[in-house]
Amino acid sequence: MHRIRFIAQKEFYHILRDFRSLIIVIIMPVMMIFLYGYAINMDIENVSLAIVDFDHSVESQQLTERFFASPYFSPGENEVDMSDPEQLLRSGQVAAILAIPPGFSAALARGEDFELGMMVDGTDASLASAVQAFSNSVLSNFLMDRLPPNFDIPGVTLSQQVLYNPDLKSSHFLVPGLVAVILMMISALMTSMTIAREKETGTMEQLLTTPVKPREILIGKLLPYVVIAFVDGILVLIFARLVFGVPFVGSQLLLLGFGLIYVTTALSIGILISSLVDTLQEATLLAQVATLLPAVMLSGFIFALKNMPFVLQAISYIVPARYFVVIIRGIMLKGAGLEVLIPQAGALVLLMVILMTVAAAKFKTRVV
Repeated sequence: MHRIRFIAQKEFYHILRDFRSLIIVIIMPVMMIFLYGYAINMDIENVSLAIVDFDHSVESQQLTERFFASPYFSPGENEVDMSDPEQLLRSGQVAAILAIPPGFSAALARGEDFELGMMVDGTDASLASAVQAFSNSVLSNFLMDRLPPNFDIPGVTLSQQVLYNPDLKSSHFLVPGLVAVILMMISALMTSMTIAREKETGTMEQLLTTPVKPREILIGKLLPYVVIAFVDGILVLIFARLVFGVPFVGSQLLLLGFGLIYVTTALSIGILISSLVDTLQEATLLAQVATLLPAVMLSGFIFALKNMPFVLQAISYIVPARYFVVIIRGIMLKGAGLEVLIPQAGALVLLMVILMTVAAAKFKTRVV
């Protein structure tokens, strides 16, 4: 019994001496409960909706107000460009566009049949289904509230067109997002592990005794992982196309360009992590905490960012996957071009430059 106690005491001392690993192990469950508790919100509300009112009547204005008074919809920030009405849908700024044609007010007054139009972004199958159900519910309540008792509801219907994923397959929404998560996790994890392994085994010092400069070591170590990450991404995309039937309607070259920026950003995170730790175990744990959880929870991969608390929404702006998820879904499913994806592209490039600069500086500081 004394021997067991001594061994247990020795193991506790060993754990306490490895303070950084202990901190990571403690912080990870706290972060997970915080993120899962606040970020996982299956309620669908405040869906961005754009309304184009061609009727310009009191009734059409009342219908517009009814939509935005419900907890389901909120007005989009930008107006619809009638020369390209789908632009807001391609860019992901709104989830649906409702059109109220001329004659809506007159049809209500005469009790005639009338058809409203709605275009729905079907990229997220569950969200698209909810939008269809919510919009029909709002319209039905609006019509019923206008009628005296024992009167028939006017024949006003909502013709809905689901774009980009008409069959509402969830794989079309999830698989492109998985590419972003996989690339982030693999790139950062591999880079942090390889540099931490060099430091742990002492071979980094051997490299520094050669005429090679730190930046040359850095670039030389990054290049193979850029290639590996690209191969991983291409394999996942091929698998998604052949097995799950996910369409690819946009520019493959444009996606490759954005993929290079994204992978470089992820590799920079790995370099930064390796500069902060000294062991392989610490690098592995920290890379998982810093990449996997944010990429899954705070990127819009599964859960809508606008339904999260303000603090988590603010943190999501420094998560590279937030921008690449929009980019890859926009290119693959919607055929979005650079003109639509400029905000995401600019943010991703800015993050890449900042992270590369900080990572290179920290790497140089720690290895020389």
